[in-house]
Amino acid sequence: MKKAIAEFIGTFALVLVGCGAAVIGGLGSEPIAIEIFGVAAAFGLTVVAMAYGIGQVSGCHINPAVSLGVLAAGRMTTSDFITYVIAQVLGAIAGAVVLYLVLSGKASGWTGSLAQNGWGPGYLGEYNLASAFIYEVIGTFLFLVCILGVTQRGAPVGLAGLAIGLTLIAIHLWGLNITGTSLNPARSLGPALIGAATNPTALGQVWLFILAPLIGAGAAGYLFKSGILAADEVVPERGGQKSDVPPAAAAPRKRR
Repeated sequence: MKKAIAEFIGTFALVLVGCGAAVIGGLGSEPIAIEIFGVAAAFGLTVVAMAYGIGQVSGCHINPAVSLGVLAAGRMTTSDFITYVIAQVLGAIAGAVVLYLVLSGKASGWTGSLAQNGWGPGYLGEYNLASAFIYEVIGTFLFLVCILGVTQRGAPVGLAGLAIGLTLIAIHLWGLNITGTSLNPARSLGPALIGAATNPTALGQVWLFILAPLIGAGAAGYLFKSGILAADEVVPERGGQKSDVPPAAAAPRKRR
C-alpha cells in the first residue's frame, strides 16, 4: 500500500506541475525556445524532486513505461507492476482533475487545454504519425537506458535522481514540438480523459502514447535483462563508495 500511495502522489505531481506549466506558462501553437525549456524543466525537475522524495518507498517510477522496463529487466514482480500501473493511472487522472479545476477559475476563460499529447495538423509542429511514433519509442528507450543504467547494482547512487531528471529535460527539448512529449502512458491518459469534452482528438490519439512508450521501455529492459547493457563489474564512485541497492526509479531500498 505504501508503494501504491507513493506512486499515486508522484504521478499526480508530475501531471499537475508538468502539464500545468505547459498550459499556464503559455505554451503556444508555435512555442519559442524559452517556453519549451520551461516546460521541459517543469517535468524534469518534478521527477528529480519525486525521486528524492518517494524513491526510498517505491523507487519513484511514476510512469507505466518505467515500471514495464523495470519488470522486463527482472527487477520487480508482476503483482507489483500491476499495482504500480493502477496507482500511476489514478494519480495522473487526479492530477488532471485538479489542473482542470484550477484552470476553470480563470476569469478571462481558458481554451480547455490540459497539455494533452498529440500529433498532426494543428498540433504544435504538425508532425505526422510516423514522426510521433518514432520519437516516442526512441525517446522512451533512451530514458529507460538512463534509468536502468544509473540504478543497477554497482552504480553510484548520489546523483541518480538528478541524472534521470536531466535526461527527461533533454528528451523534452528534443521532441516537445513533435508530440508534446509523453514517454509516459499515464501522463497522456489522465489529461486525455479529463479533457475529452473539449479535445476529443487527444483521446482518439492516446493509443500511440500508450503503445510507443511501452515498446521503447520493453526494449531497454530486455537489453539489461539479457546482460547486453548490464555492468560486468562494479565501478566505484569517487572516494571508493559504490551502491549495492538501486536508489530510485528502479526499486525501493529495503530496510536493514
